[in-house]
Formats: sequence, C-alpha cells, structure tokens
Amino acid sequence: MARAAGLTPPPMPVSPGPASPGPGLCRDCGADPGERASCPVCGSRRLVRHPELFDLAIAHVDCDAFYASVEKRDRPELASRPLIVGGTGPRGVVSTACYIARLSGVHSAMPMARALKLCPDAVVLPPDFPRYREASQRIRALMGRLTPLVQPLSIDEAALDLSGTAALHGAPPAAVLARFAREVERTVGVTVSIGLARNRLMAKIAADRDKPRGFVVIGSEAAALLAPEPVRLLPGVGPAMERQLAALGITRLGQLAALDARIARARLGDEGPGLVARARGEDTRPVNPVRETKSISAETTFESDFADRATLEKHLWRMTEKLALRLRREDFAAGGVVLKLKTAGFALRTRTHRFESPTGLPDVLFAAARALLAPEIDGTAFRLIGIGAQPLAPRALADQPDLADPGVPRRVATQDAIDALRDRFGADAIHRGRDL
Repeated sequence: MARAAGLTPPPMPVSPGPASPGPGLCRDCGADPGERASCPVCGSRRLVRHPELFDLAIAHVDCDAFYASVEKRDRPELASRPLIVGGTGPRGVVSTACYIARLSGVHSAMPMARALKLCPDAVVLPPDFPRYREASQRIRALMGRLTPLVQPLSIDEAALDLSGTAALHGAPPAAVLARFAREVERTVGVTVSIGLARNRLMAKIAADRDKPRGFVVIGSEAAALLAPEPVRLLPGVGPAMERQLAALGITRLGQLAALDARIARARLGDEGPGLVARARGEDTRPVNPVRETKSISAETTFESDFADRATLEKHLWRMTEKLALRLRREDFAAGGVVLKLKTAGFALRTRTHRFESPTGLPDVLFAAARALLAPEIDGTAFRLIGIGAQPLAPRALADQPDLADPGVPRRVATQDAIDALRDRFGADAIHRGRDL
C-alpha cells in the first residue's frame, strides 16, 4: 500500500475520456455510459473505460487511508479536518494520514514531530486496532462473496481473482468490483481504490494510481505504460537496488525491461531475469487464498533511551505478552524467538534462539528472549526493543507434556485460565507479578 518514500512517479493515464475506444462503466450506478462524458442514468462523471475492461479478472483492492478513514467514519466532526493516526509520544511515528493531511506532505512512517511541523493544525489520534480489525473483517467478508480466491496482503488490502465468476454474478468482474466498492462505502463507511489488470503486479500498480476512490484498468499496454516510470515504482526495488541499477545507467523501467535475461543475470544476479520480467509488466504469481505467515512480532519504541536491565526487561515482558496473545489469536506457536534492539544511534541488533519444541507460553518466550538480551546490556542505550516468533508452528504442537519438564501441563492450564479471564473481562482483569 505504501509508496516509496520521497518518490512521486509521473502520472499514468487513468480512466480515458469518452473519445477513447472500448466499453465503459459508470462506477456509481453500473450503467453503460456509451460515448457520453457522464452517465445517462445517474449523471455521474465517475466513469471507467478501457478496451479490455470486461476481459480482465485480477484485482487489487486497497482501502484509502484506512485507519484515518475509520476514525473519520466514527467521528464525523473530523470529516473536514487534517487527521493523523500514530504514536503521540515524543518519538511517535505516523501510521497513516488522511488525504487532507497528505496535502501538507505528511506520509506514513514519518516522525510525528516532523508531521506536526508540516501540518500543525492536524488532529492526532492513537491507533485503535480492534476497530480497524473489525472494519477489515467486514470488508474481507464482502470480498468472499465475490470469489473464493482472495489473498489478504495486509489489514487493508488484498488481491482477488474473479476469473470464471461472470456467470455466477451475472456481470463481468469490472462491474462486480464497482458494485463491491459502492457496498463497502455504504455498509462499512470507508472507501477503497481498485486496480484491475492481467496479473497481480499490474493490479497493484493500478490500485495506487488514482487514490482515493480510484478504479484504474491496465491491460495489454502495461509494458508501454511502465517504460517511462522510475525503477523505484517496481515492488522489490529499494534504495540499494536503485543505486545498483543507476550504476549500470538504468533509471527507468523501460531501460530495465530492454535487458536480455542472460545479461540481467550476469549484472544483477539470480533475481535479475525476474526483475526484468516485472519491468515489462509480467507476473506469474497466482492469487493464493492461503497466505503463509512467516513470523509474528511485537515491538515498542521508547520515549527516551534506556540502558538498564530492569527497564529493558520490563518492556520486553510487555512485548512478550503481546506476542503470545497474537500467536494465540492466529493459532500459531513459536519454534524460536528473535530479539530486536535498536540503539540510540539507530543501529539494529537481532539475536535468535531456536526451541527444541514449539511453545506459546509467554514465560518460556520471555526466558529465552531475556537470555538473548543479557549480553547486550553493556551500557549501550536503546530506543527500541521487540520480540518475534520465528519459525512458526501450528498451535496444536505447542507445549506438549514432557517427562523432562513435568510442570508444562500446569503452566499451560494457568495460562489458559489467564487468557479466559482476559477474554471475558478485558486485558487488565488479571496481571502476573512481573507486570507490577
């Protein structure tokens, strides 16, 4: 969903005018506008036309400024105000900003202090993830009515394959998606942008092109449209790859697309040919509704730097409990832990430990992470601490009875009781002594 920081790619043609060839669709009522500049049924000018409009079936759906949209939905008085969602402390970071705030240059991952200098009249709210998850689940349910081939990519975006669904819905995918966007706006109260293309890559690029409330179609013209774009537009091309390509004199996707596969491999390594194919708009990845989760983590950035063991362990325990909760909710266990630390000078340290058997118990996770933390406490001040579970294992395999540790069943029963109380009465219903 996020664009590369600092990159404002040249605009790509979207929603051609009435003189353009190909069928058309009114996004507000679904009518055929013919050659008119506005819909003859409802008068809307939100029309989409493309020669392949009714032939394409791979879509990318991306909610518009999702967190901010949910907040404005629930707080109508903020509708016309610039709104930023993110950390409110001295080291807070922007999670998302509404489009009014973005006009001032505010974007996600920006330090909150800088965001407020750019947009001093913005309203700042902390994230409310339970409400965002609830809205996301409602949107996901609506997607499931369109096709079983829905691949969630994050809380606010997904890829869909609507191939072969025209008979089921009595309409081609483009019309079904336009109807879906209207239903999300009407029933959930947020807006979405849609990209429709031949493959996932181009659908993703299309969805980013006309936000908010966009509907962009890219068909066989994909390679020609990509050619003048900067290489950073391509997913997977970060700053390091951009510099590597620039050293070869390649700054535009058309230049990258022109490389022979053999030359691309010699100059860019094994990933070179695939990179060239994507620069041509090619992508063979299917929409996979079973998306593999590789890791689950929790981390926090401190309001001031800490170097002492007690404070670091206190925050580590809080993150461990969050991690254990997320593992339980997603039905996973940890096959190992990853400790993440960031120094006051922004140097990143990661340390790992692998368990002999998977666990979901926070005290076991914490003991391993604390052992990883101990050698790092050497006077270095840290600004961030986090813990992750990797690799993941099915929860059913976690914390099996062990003759070498007969206390496992008791600890599992204790944790199950704590979880049950918190599920019923809230997170503060019960605390371990370590919390205090």
